Amino acid sequence: MKIKLFAMILGLFLLANTVFAAPFNANAKTKRIPAGTKLKLELLAPLTTAQGAGKDFSAVLITDQTSDSDVILPSGSLVRGIVKNVTPAKRFSKGAILYLDFDHVVTPNGRQLPLSLSVVGRSDMTYDGGITTTKGYGDAVKKNWERTKEITSNCVDWGSDVANDGAAKYVTVPVGAIGGAIGGGAYFVWDSIADMIRKGEDVYIKTGEVLEVILSEPIDVPVI
Repeated sequence: MKIKLFAMILGLFLLANTVFAAPFNANAKTKRIPAGTKLKLELLAPLTTAQGAGKDFSAVLITDQTSDSDVILPSGSLVRGIVKNVTPAKRFSKGAILYLDFDHVVTPNGRQLPLSLSVVGRSDMTYDGGITTTKGYGDAVKKNWERTKEITSNCVDWGSDVANDGAAKYVTVPVGAIGGAIGGGAYFVWDSIADMIRKGEDVYIKTGEVLEVILSEPIDVPVI
């Protein structure tokens, strides 16, 4: 008797599972977000190469993704990933490199869909998709030159401001320009020599920074 009662309860349990699971499995519909679609993600916590590889990270989608005028992946959807690899900074101002691996997105109905994303649209990216600070000595020298021009320009502006647009500016502006050229030139030479022996910097991406990414493979989002 007990065996028959147990068999009946087990049968009812299996039947209930089948009934509740059937609508989802049989009637589930999806809409596709095609490969090549660009998404914008806002980081929820900072990322840095100083923490090494293996760190989990989260970001939120800040643009709705639609299909046939329907929002199928709304802004605020959570995207998770991991720091896949880190290349440490090296001498000759070779900056560290950060490699990100985006794992999945959480859909409005709670499902986790695998993602294949690549970061795009940044000037600080390496040829293999990493994010860096300086790509080497040549890049560091270019930054020094930009800083040198900024120093010279600031000195010229100072000469103009001191004279208050009066006749004295014909003296103060050239003096400022000469001082800026000397100071900027000294900075350029000194820092360019220093860049030969100093290590590059770690990558640091702050909380709230927006990453532009592109889908490498399409994703099919379940819809009701």
